[in-house]
Amino acid sequence: MNILAHLHLATLANSSLIGNTVADFIKGDPYLVYGCNIADGIMLHRKIDSLTDNLFEVKQAKLLFRKSHQRVAPITLDIVWDHFLSKHWAKYGLLKSVAEFNQTTKALIQPYITVYPVDYQHFMNAMWQEEWLVNYAFIDFVGDVLRGMAKRRPKLSLLKETIVDIKQNYVQLESLFFLLYPKICLAVKDRIG
Repeated sequence: MNILAHLHLATLANSSLIGNTVADFIKGDPYLVYGCNIADGIMLHRKIDSLTDNLFEVKQAKLLFRKSHQRVAPITLDIVWDHFLSKHWAKYGLLKSVAEFNQTTKALIQPYITVYPVDYQHFMNAMWQEEWLVNYAFIDFVGDVLRGMAKRRPKLSLLKETIVDIKQNYVQLESLFFLLYPKICLAVKDRIG
């Protein structure tokens, strides 16, 4: 899952939005650095990632990518799942629109953001300013995101080509999303266990 899904799932679980979004910027035991609320959010994020990576539907989705691109498929799929969540927000969303959710999460996170890693601050500010959560609904934006990630991380240069795999297997990927996301929502509501 990527940023939109983690924000959505954190909201479903009544978990820390900051903890669930800062998790990718924190290494090690978060309880040694942060209070329980934030650390619990970081741990929920990690559990969601682990659960998602091990779902049958995700393994099936990875096989839809060319063999040469399957190494980067899990990263691409994180973006793809956010695409489908943004596109079908009315089915899963907690507020009227993704744009409203974007503004609500910004209001809840931004006042406290300066005490967290600078990379996290830049990431979140770019997300809000460029309205990623809204734009994820558009497949061309997904392609732009993948190209940007490939440019920033040369070892992942194949990411920019995975938009081809997405477009060729779009219907199957969307069907898999409709199967996997409710499972993740249910697990999160039950706090993953």
